[in-house]
Amino acid sequence: MTVSAPIRVGILVGAALALSSALAAASPPPSGASTEARATIVRLSIPGQSTVALGDVAWPDTAGAEVQSFVYPGDGAVIRVGLSRAVASAQTGGAAASQASAETIAVSLFGGDVLAGQVTAHASAGASRRSAGADVGSSTVQGLRVLGQDVSPSAGASLSLGDWGTLQILAQDTGSRRGRSPAAQGSVVVLRVRLSAAHGGLPAGSEIVVGEAAATAVADLRAAPAPQAPGTGTPLPRPRPPVPARPRPPEADSGDVAIPGGPVRAAPADVVARLTSGGYVFPVYGTASFGDSFGGPRPNIPGGWHHGEDIFAPMGAPILAVADGTLHSIGFIPLGGYRLWLQDESGNQFYYAHLSAYSPLAVEGKQVEVGDVIGFVGDTGDAEGGSPHLHFEIHPAQLIGLGYDGVVAPYPFLVAWRRAEDVFFAAGRIYVASRRGTPSLPPPGAVLLQAEDIASTSGLVPGALERALERKPR
Repeated sequence: MTVSAPIRVGILVGAALALSSALAAASPPPSGASTEARATIVRLSIPGQSTVALGDVAWPDTAGAEVQSFVYPGDGAVIRVGLSRAVASAQTGGAAASQASAETIAVSLFGGDVLAGQVTAHASAGASRRSAGADVGSSTVQGLRVLGQDVSPSAGASLSLGDWGTLQILAQDTGSRRGRSPAAQGSVVVLRVRLSAAHGGLPAGSEIVVGEAAATAVADLRAAPAPQAPGTGTPLPRPRPPVPARPRPPEADSGDVAIPGGPVRAAPADVVARLTSGGYVFPVYGTASFGDSFGGPRPNIPGGWHHGEDIFAPMGAPILAVADGTLHSIGFIPLGGYRLWLQDESGNQFYYAHLSAYSPLAVEGKQVEVGDVIGFVGDTGDAEGGSPHLHFEIHPAQLIGLGYDGVVAPYPFLVAWRRAEDVFFAAGRIYVASRRGTPSLPPPGAVLLQAEDIASTSGLVPGALERALERKPR
């Protein structure tokens, strides 16, 4: 390893106190852009040599990558990172959406000259006839230490690395346009080291990027012309899809107080949940078990695959609100039995199904706090006669535009919440239909979606939450 010239701490401290801001001006996607998403965990560029990249994913070619650790070269003298993952997904059409994320922990560059506990890059974009926008605000770097000094990161900052290079922190760019071709794009590079002189065995001009994500969404507003009445030239009104009849709930259990939506039971007063730093809790209180069955074949449901996770627990175990939010779409359906939806303050949606009963808090439009008991584990709906369990789904706010296909695997979040830890939502495996209309689902495989699915009776129906808030609690 090349030994760099001695660095005076006074120079570093002065640089840290005078971090320059170099945020790029907002720029919309170019006219020829298309919907896409890209993410990279680590990229090393050396003049005259091939680029070395870790977790370089780009939708639709690759959907994600996960590695336990990475070093370069073999002794890790230049780059060393721990557990890392990258995810990219997108949806084309009139309401286009895309997102890309890269996350890594235990970052060390040049033998510890630059250290970071965790690097998270996240970019999302959406565009439709009504709106267009992008967001990179959830990108972060934690535990940043440069040349032996702790650094408080700020977006767009640039820090001198002695006489051999510079470090850019959270370089961001977002932009959008509306009109005939609505589009939006967002990009972020969490850490970028550029060498102005040889260092650590790398020549001048070399560049190391840690945590990069970019997302572009371009709405396709092309539509078939409206049908016309014969001989008149007058457009006919477009047919509206039929509204499914609301199923009749079964009779309440003996001894329960019946309210619209289902039976109600008093909640135990001694339920105390462990909150993560982000304000989430595990959805079932007490003894429970679960696996990783997201995407598994389910021939008895529309779509034919499992959209969530089953958490097995004793009959009547308390079910908790996983976050602060609003309850809506409370009631019985043949598939999910007694079910409800929770929308948190960030717009994320959580679906609970197969409940045996609700708590008194389960009222349309009710504001609840994280850890509140909102229902009880059961076997209603198509789970009748089987082991009591809670069917639980997570629909991140960034993917709500995809309807019932904007769902991620709950498993990593359930594991983290049980340990009172946090996981960013892009960490879950995401289901998104491909451009050709064929589902692209991680193993165990892919299945063809039907023309209609349970979104027609779910809390993802446009206006479901608004209608709940308009109703007066009974």
